Amino acid sequence: MARRRPNLMEDPVGPALLRLALPMVWSMLAVMTFNVVDSFYIGRLGPTPLAAIGFTFPVVFFVTGTAMGMGIGLSSVVSRAVGEGNHRRVAELTTRGLLLAFLVVAAFAGLGIAGHDRLFALLGAQPEMIALIRSYMVPWLAGIGFLVIPMVGNSAIRATGDSVTPSIVMMISGGLNVVLDPLLIFGLGPFPRLELRGAAIATVLAYSVTFVAAFHVLIHREKLIRFERPRWRPLLESWGRILHVGLPAVGTNLLVPFANGILTRILADLGPVAVAAYGVGTRIESLAMAGSYAMSTAVAAFAGQNIGARRFDRIAASMRFGLKYCLFVSFGAWLVLALAAGPIARMFTDDPEIARILRPYLWLVPLSHGALGFMLLAAATFNAAGRPAQSVVIFTTRLLVLTVPLAWAGSRWGGVAGVFVAIFIGNVGTGLLAHFLIHRALRQPGRRL
Repeated sequence: MARRRPNLMEDPVGPALLRLALPMVWSMLAVMTFNVVDSFYIGRLGPTPLAAIGFTFPVVFFVTGTAMGMGIGLSSVVSRAVGEGNHRRVAELTTRGLLLAFLVVAAFAGLGIAGHDRLFALLGAQPEMIALIRSYMVPWLAGIGFLVIPMVGNSAIRATGDSVTPSIVMMISGGLNVVLDPLLIFGLGPFPRLELRGAAIATVLAYSVTFVAAFHVLIHREKLIRFERPRWRPLLESWGRILHVGLPAVGTNLLVPFANGILTRILADLGPVAVAAYGVGTRIESLAMAGSYAMSTAVAAFAGQNIGARRFDRIAASMRFGLKYCLFVSFGAWLVLALAAGPIARMFTDDPEIARILRPYLWLVPLSHGALGFMLLAAATFNAAGRPAQSVVIFTTRLLVLTVPLAWAGSRWGGVAGVFVAIFIGNVGTGLLAHFLIHRALRQPGRRL
């Protein structure tokens, strides 16, 4: 019996959001395994290959951040068209969005391969390291279409209310990467030993599963791909609508690693142990926030459809439910981390000094995750409504107005603890700002939200 997807415009708000969000938790955890698994196996090759893979992270974050931003833009326009009941428009937007993603991918791949050595020299890689980086990045860049296009396509699928299919596909892809990595990196059995090149090929092969599955669903089940010659004026109009939300979303996605880089630089003045503790803390934090990230993605599809259907009362209800959900989930995660901070710290590091600094991070920062989660929900709702400026204001306030300046001051006042307090204040302050902005917008339904 086929699994019924939630009707986001008719089903009770809370259950509909949960049915949409819960499969995404597993999908996000599967995505997180890619870099973790790559780093784990590459670390077995020695410190030099591990350092080489470290140089690739800015490029990988840039590409994935761009893909996610384009996906947010496409999800915004598609979900609103679904809410309007215009299936032809949904198919046109999806087809044109995927064509835009293809062109962006081709540009990234061509420029990245042609300017590879110069790019990584600018990032500080030594000449002897660049050849090692090239062995990973060239196959990865050649195959990024298998990463970017399905990410954008899956956003369209989720915008229709189906989060289960993309989640299952991502879990299968993550599992395939776990299997292929050691085979191709170390040359186990009949496979050649390819080291860093093998890690890149394993990732490309794993993502090719999502590519095939996404297009199968879009073409045969959802019928959202239209095989017809594009006309320039409607094509450019659709691209403009997608990029109206997508470009600011790309900017906010890239702002996060930029701000984290500044925080790392502030902590570097306090010693390498502080940087190591912060790095471990952010990895643990990403796992603890998986539920809130998933709910923000669910809210985006929910809000878009109900805005298209002019059901603004349901958007207000989704914000009330989302706030309770984020507070409940984040408090549960904080309780676990606070009570087990010592054992968790020892799981990630054998260094007692790193563990000593990490414990206060786990006691304090996750306590602000409820506010951070609601911030993500509000930003997703504004994007779904086609009002990305509010999302930019929210993210910029959190990172550049509150967290970074307060962290700089806090590091001088209270050392590492002062930086952690700044992160806490930044999260809570931005959560309150997001609550004010979304509440004000919902009182003015004539402005599309």
